[in-house]
Amino acid sequence: MSTPTLQVTASFAGQPVTQQFIAGEWRDGRSEKTLTVTNPYDDSVVASIQQANKQDLDDAYRAAEAAQKDWAAQSPVARRQVILRAAQILEERREEIVQWLVKESGSTVGKAEVEVSLAAGITLEASSFPTRVYGRIVESNNPGKELRVYRRPIGVVGVISPWNFPLHLSERSVAPALALGNAVVIKPASDTPVTGGLILARIFEEAGLPPGVLNVIVGAGSEIGDDFVTHRVPGLISFTGSTPVGQNVGKLAASGKYLKHVALELGGNSPLVVLADADLNAAVEAAVLGKFLHQGQICMAVNRIIVEAPLYDEFLSRFTAAASGVPFGDPSSAQTLVGPVVNNNQLEGLKAKIAAAKAAGARTVLEGEIQGRIVPPHVFADVTAEMEIAREEIFGPLVGVIKADNEAHALELANASEFGLSSSVFTQDLTRGVQFALGIKAGMTHINEMPVHDESHVPFGGEGNSGLGRFNGDWAIAEFTTDHTVGVKRL
Repeated sequence: MSTPTLQVTASFAGQPVTQQFIAGEWRDGRSEKTLTVTNPYDDSVVASIQQANKQDLDDAYRAAEAAQKDWAAQSPVARRQVILRAAQILEERREEIVQWLVKESGSTVGKAEVEVSLAAGITLEASSFPTRVYGRIVESNNPGKELRVYRRPIGVVGVISPWNFPLHLSERSVAPALALGNAVVIKPASDTPVTGGLILARIFEEAGLPPGVLNVIVGAGSEIGDDFVTHRVPGLISFTGSTPVGQNVGKLAASGKYLKHVALELGGNSPLVVLADADLNAAVEAAVLGKFLHQGQICMAVNRIIVEAPLYDEFLSRFTAAASGVPFGDPSSAQTLVGPVVNNNQLEGLKAKIAAAKAAGARTVLEGEIQGRIVPPHVFADVTAEMEIAREEIFGPLVGVIKADNEAHALELANASEFGLSSSVFTQDLTRGVQFALGIKAGMTHINEMPVHDESHVPFGGEGNSGLGRFNGDWAIAEFTTDHTVGVKRL
């Protein structure tokens, strides 16, 4: 692969998206560093951005702080109209956004289409939030007094988003926060600054959001990362990404001079459990899509497949056959399910996981030659819970299949993880399935469906090292607002 040398000015809706967006103005960052964004598939340069430094970050937070009160003071219908218009623009610009997701993040076309739908869906849901915020009047034990509990915006929200679903995982925080009267500063991932932030800036600018209410800062974590969390202004940091980085964000938010609320959506190790009475065709189909969609670079992706002993051999045979037919290669092809992993660090990590699985004694039943950043589906059998491929989040098109002695053992294996984001179980006895699901330590469990599932009105989040807090619907309203109790004494 060639080393990028070109300077490229990228655009969206006919407008450039290669600068910082601060206080309603597009301007170059003050850092001496230039970020070169490349296509993970062919290494072509898609954007060049002069990065932000700490002064730019301070400008963004101060702009957000200055704009927030007036934005919160606007009527619910006024805020609703802006958010609703942004949802409409997402749909109107769908084709262009899909193209950007393919070339910047290595998304396949199908995954990119899903991502735009998810982003538009959460934005549409958020447009209803301004009129869904309710306070309470609570009786006081003191005669002649009442206690009014107001639900108010937090103020300024800092959003740190990842590269795997950059548009949606930014918008999942941005749209609710804005709808509820907060201002926002986004720091998108360096691999995906355009789809993770700058496109959203253009969309909300077109939607009529007042200057300063949304700001986008593109900068190196080594230069502005800690300050993004510890800065005086933000009251909440919403982070989506790996567990180690999320733990550091939580530590910074708690240990700095200014305490912060945090919403952390972190890593996953989703089990897909196949009980002895499962519909094998349905289980195999869900396992293939749930594992290999977007190269397995999804926090909810199938990470372990646990099969009860009576079905183990047949499931393994059918699943391996199906995985061997998964199309991989150019993500711009509509037929491709597995495209490139996002960068060389991810690639080297997957190579190490393959080597570790083989060294630990896992039986290789499917593999293929790695070409560039394209990793074909890899399937390992006879995996045990102690092996790295079962214990750690994979974030790639590799999977291990584990044999369970019985249902109780399957549940024990499903819970043999420090993570607890999503999960699934296959059985034709729905009562049995619900009881099994309730025994899994996870934020989400799906019966007879893959664990990759997200609906804008349903709580999304995990347990254990998969994070803190919940996104979507009423749960997002709770995350992005705070209670203010006002006591009223009648004289």
